[in-house]
Amino acid sequence: MTSELVERAASLLLEARRTVVLTGAGISTPSGIPDFRSPGDGLWAQREPEDVASLRAFLRDPAAFAAWLRPLLCRIMEAEPNPAHRALAELEQAGLVRAIITQNIDGLHQRAGSQRVLELHGHLREGTCLRCGRRVSMARFIETFVASGELSRCSECGGILKPDIVLFGEVLPEDVLVEAEEEVASCDLIWVVGSSLVVAPASFLPRYALAHGAGLIIANREATPLDPLAELILRGDVAELLPAIAAACYGLLSGGRYPHS
Repeated sequence: MTSELVERAASLLLEARRTVVLTGAGISTPSGIPDFRSPGDGLWAQREPEDVASLRAFLRDPAAFAAWLRPLLCRIMEAEPNPAHRALAELEQAGLVRAIITQNIDGLHQRAGSQRVLELHGHLREGTCLRCGRRVSMARFIETFVASGELSRCSECGGILKPDIVLFGEVLPEDVLVEAEEEVASCDLIWVVGSSLVVAPASFLPRYALAHGAGLIIANREATPLDPLAELILRGDVAELLPAIAAACYGLLSGGRYPHS
């Protein structure tokens, strides 16, 4: 990655009035959390998602779902925010990022210090009983599940507790999706970080932003379907790219090229 491209990305961020960031699994792979589609080590390299990570599969065979989910949760619990997460939090604090829309369920953006995070695919903080609908905090239950491999049950009715993550066959949380659409409709720059842009409806959000006149930056190791529409494409390790871009932003600001208001 050349310094010219890094400085160009920083310039675009500083010129924009409202930048929204869309992140995918690729921002968390440097933290040790596997992505979904990388050959060999992606989460779907060995199993079809509908076989283990759909609502139908969960209801049909909760034990198989648990066996698939447990190693992922172990990795999530061990993970720490990486320099890419921290760079986005710093850019938000500096007023250069309006919101982060994420496809991830790991909570690393919040742990890095980001304040406005819209979690399209849900999170692990809470869960719902599939029998009575009771909502519970999942922290204690997840620790028990990781230790034992047994799915937790509702203390009221004995039904299985499902973490509030979006499985295949489920709709995205409507309130979060509406907020995300509002953010991309009003932004003038959307920055995609670590997403292959092949999973709908998240993959539609950059197109929605483009339709409303926004520019597009893509930072991803592999090509995406929207590369031809991007104003700038950055290839490489996002844990190196994003801190470099943040540093370039601060350098341009301190040099007086962009009065910060």
